[in-house]
Amino acid sequence: MSRKKPFSPEQFKLLYSQVPRLVVELVVKTETGVVLILRKDAAWNNLWHIPGGTVFYQEYIDDAIQRIAQEELSITVTKQKLLGYLEYPSEVKERGFGWSVGLVFLCVANSPLPPENQEAEEIQVFNYVPDNIVEEHKSILNEVLSV
Repeated sequence: MSRKKPFSPEQFKLLYSQVPRLVVELVVKTETGVVLILRKDAAWNNLWHIPGGTVFYQEYIDDAIQRIAQEELSITVTKQKLLGYLEYPSEVKERGFGWSVGLVFLCVANSPLPPENQEAEEIQVFNYVPDNIVEEHKSILNEVLSV
């Protein structure tokens, strides 16, 4: 099953080449670590990343959190707190355009995690920050895992 997309890839590139893209990111903490997804996409291919996605027009942040948890992890989550924000200068290199700003929330899973998501990307829990991870995720994960 494919994710709901609000516009075409061409529209996405045109829009986000001109303005930042707001994303919601979920640091889902479990008893044994944090949940990461292995990318199978053109951008950041074969790198682990924090589950996240674009906030849609007129979508409440709390609704985006639940939608992204469902799309990326096939679960619901309980939001605990806002950890801060991340900026993604590496997106320009990875995609050739754009620069996202992510609101990062600490969450807990309300059910067990599946082994992969809707796009067949691998889901795994880590108690350390893997070497092959999106660069911008390292600092926030180090903070969460050191607590």
